[in-house]
Amino acid sequence: METALKEKIHTRKLNLADRLRDELMHIAQSSAEIWALTEKLDSVLRSSLKRIPACKMLFAVECHGIQISSNILANGDINTLARGQNLSDRPYMLNNNPNELFSLSPVYISRTDRKPSITAMHKVFDANGVRLGCIAADFNIDDLPEENIELFKSYYWRQIKGDPAIRKNLFQQKRVDSPMDRQLDQVNDIINNLICKRGIFHAKLHYSSSRATLWLHENPYEYRLHVLDEIIDPDVCLAYPSRPYPKEARVAEQDVIKVFKRFKELRNADDTIYLRSGSINIMNAMAGLNFSCDGSHYMPVDEFLNKSDSFWFGY
Repeated sequence: METALKEKIHTRKLNLADRLRDELMHIAQSSAEIWALTEKLDSVLRSSLKRIPACKMLFAVECHGIQISSNILANGDINTLARGQNLSDRPYMLNNNPNELFSLSPVYISRTDRKPSITAMHKVFDANGVRLGCIAADFNIDDLPEENIELFKSYYWRQIKGDPAIRKNLFQQKRVDSPMDRQLDQVNDIINNLICKRGIFHAKLHYSSSRATLWLHENPYEYRLHVLDEIIDPDVCLAYPSRPYPKEARVAEQDVIKVFKRFKELRNADDTIYLRSGSINIMNAMAGLNFSCDGSHYMPVDEFLNKSDSFWFGY
């Protein structure tokens, strides 16, 4: 997992832990004296649940993973059948650090409702400091309070390996010219116009299957699919509104055609290792490439344009 993504997840967990730690500590302290009195323990948990926003279930579990309380549900129901079940294999138990008073599990898929969930746990000790178990609070992550989150960015080179079966048979295949290959200059000129003058911010050319997928700035939720006959016909430009090149684009307008010309070079440079598809997004300045070995690269456009043939083919 990339660093920016890890940091974003870590920050959200820290914020959630800060909101839950003190409240679970109070519940753990209130539960210690009645730990062996199941009905009273259920009563304490039920009265405590309303103080934990978005909590879907509260319960108590002893040190070896055996649940000793009922499941106390957010709607007020109490499921006594949950008493005695072995939870030792659940994600929140497997990741419960014995040296920490409070812990927050990884996100996992709940067995009961199949939703992404997370569990907070706080240890319970008796008057002599002997650990009795934990108080656990379950949450559906969709129900957690909203935060003002800045989306993480991944504006750097990433290489991703594809299907090993394709790589295994790589040298048994040879590139066959597609209909798009035979008219690639025309395709590049039209795609360049659509991006620079007609509001397309993301375009992907599928060279082997002779098609293009386009995303329009004014309607980014729906992509447009064009087969070769459509994408080589300049009339297609009339299907898109005339728009100035967006000021917020992170790719210089003159570099767009350079990207597609470089795609053409990588498509034709070798009959064994060749480009199958290439994309550009002018808003995040990323180029995407998928090769015949099924390996993929994602990198900033300026870095892509500066890469030599030796980077791609080792010569």
